[in-house]
Amino acid sequence: MNRTPVYATVTSGITVPKQRRAPAPVVRDLRDREGRSPRALILGPRDVVVITGLPGSGKSTLMHRAVQGRRIDSQDTRDRFDARIPRFVPYTLYRPLVRLVHYAALRRALRTGEGVVVHDCGTRSWVRGWLVRAARRRGGTLHLLLLDVPPETAREGQRARGRGVSRHAFTRHRRTTARLLAAVEQGEPPAGCGSAVVLDRAAADALHRIGFTRGGSVTATR
Repeated sequence: MNRTPVYATVTSGITVPKQRRAPAPVVRDLRDREGRSPRALILGPRDVVVITGLPGSGKSTLMHRAVQGRRIDSQDTRDRFDARIPRFVPYTLYRPLVRLVHYAALRRALRTGEGVVVHDCGTRSWVRGWLVRAARRRGGTLHLLLLDVPPETAREGQRARGRGVSRHAFTRHRRTTARLLAAVEQGEPPAGCGSAVVLDRAAADALHRIGFTRGGSVTATR
């Protein structure tokens, strides 16, 4: 992996460099750090962060706990629909509408020009392509935050929230996530990503702030 020293500290926070041209993407592996994981990830004011990983890996939990600023989570959209639709109606019937509302909210958030964190299960590469282009148009950079947890842990997370995905869908997510992780581990994140950070469950639990600077500089915080 690329070991470029762009992180200010390992105990107080991470700084992500402002991408002015198109340097090689920076990859940071925060797995197996035994309590030495950063507590903050601070990005530029117009950057976009994509949090990806298996269903049940803890993406929504991390976003709700750590994101300071705009966040677009498809799970939030589904929860709003679930609260209004009778339980006997299967999700497959209204899933297209959930996705439509989710992407409409994402489009509105991107048009503000502010930093935004997006939940993505990693199965739709066209979404990341859209986010890369949107970040560039407003002078920002796309950053990937990948949660790497065992499939068994992800399944436990699904059971804990009382909502799982089908075996077929989970198998598809596993393949897609495995390919993405392999590419990142080789220092080759998806095209257009300025950086990629890989976290295990312990590193995700240690991360308590994902925020954006107000000015042009990027600094670490305690």
